[in-house]
Amino acid sequence: ARLGAMAAGAVIAGGAAVSFIPHPVAGDIKNRAGTALYKNIAWPFVSLMNPEMSHVFTIWLAKQRLTPVDRVVDDAILQTTFLGKKFNNPLGLAAGCDKHGEAVRSFLEMGFGFVEVGSITPQPQDGNPKPRMFRLKDDGGVINRYGFNSDGAEVVRARLADLREEKEALPGVMGINLGKNKTADAVPDYVYGVQQFGALADYLVVNISSPNTPGLRDLQGKKDLQVLMTAVMTARDKACPTVPVVVKIAPDVDEAGLKDICDVVLAAKVDGMIVSNTTNQRPESLVGEHKGEVGGLSGLPLKELSTRVLRQTYVLTQGKVPLIGVGGVGSGQDAYEKIRNGAGLVQLYSQLAYEGPYAVPLIKTELAALLKRDGFASVEEAVGADAKAELQKPKKSGWW
Repeated sequence: ARLGAMAAGAVIAGGAAVSFIPHPVAGDIKNRAGTALYKNIAWPFVSLMNPEMSHVFTIWLAKQRLTPVDRVVDDAILQTTFLGKKFNNPLGLAAGCDKHGEAVRSFLEMGFGFVEVGSITPQPQDGNPKPRMFRLKDDGGVINRYGFNSDGAEVVRARLADLREEKEALPGVMGINLGKNKTADAVPDYVYGVQQFGALADYLVVNISSPNTPGLRDLQGKKDLQVLMTAVMTARDKACPTVPVVVKIAPDVDEAGLKDICDVVLAAKVDGMIVSNTTNQRPESLVGEHKGEVGGLSGLPLKELSTRVLRQTYVLTQGKVPLIGVGGVGSGQDAYEKIRNGAGLVQLYSQLAYEGPYAVPLIKTELAALLKRDGFASVEEAVGADAKAELQKPKKSGWW
């Protein structure tokens, strides 16, 4: 494990010290070479490390500012506006990576347009017993059952407040993902999260879809969701009225359940949705030795399911609710498919472990090329391109 950490650190940290020329060609050379080095030299050692240990080590590297920096200005076609916020690009780091808000700036400098911190619970909690994270290398997937391990709101809030007070503004958008404590009542916990983090967040996420906290997904039921989101939106309107609130849903809901969720989102005027969290399903195609572990499955095995639910959500909301697509994104093509199926922004996390940090700018380059190839002038133009045909046409109001 120690040798793995040294090898990974050498390759990843080396990227922070090379290619200071902010030219697209130089950047592309660095990113392709860095990805090859990561996959062929660092990954064989990283894969020997305990998955949670490698996660902790990655956060440590990022905290020390030893992760690669994307110095190339994003292609103008990637600049987008979402939830009233301007994004340099639509690619974000999903919640679950920087759980405690320790390395937001470094991840943004890596090339992400936004970083989502969390999930954060009101009180500190350890989460589920270890081991609780498992790689499915041959499947490109990960199973985790962390269970909202969190430093707690007080500690993370102080950390993020210090970050906001730094002289240099963050080079991107910061979302904050809110969870609940394992044995606590949901409504007070989420309202507390809004009150504590509203002043620090560019957007807030109500995470009711982790499969690793008992009873959490029950909050997706129509009645419970109505009560919760009414309370959350009321708290938002009082504490931080300009901060958007989005709700993160599971990919395992049936069609009727998804329609109920969308109806509540529209009625409560929730600002957006994230589709989707990890899945409890296990495709028959899985071959990894840990495929039978309990927990949420993410990565490539989630891609098809999450994209299908994303498209259904776009159609059910008639394209009126801004959506963030997540699940199985590891390439520009993957991100493009999410966008064409209704996502205004796209997140990744699991594939970062397999592809390495240099994949972030490579994904952006590929996405920009795909948008241009198909004649789009912006990300917004491409949103829902493959799903719009399914939208209901407005009924005519007269005989004509």
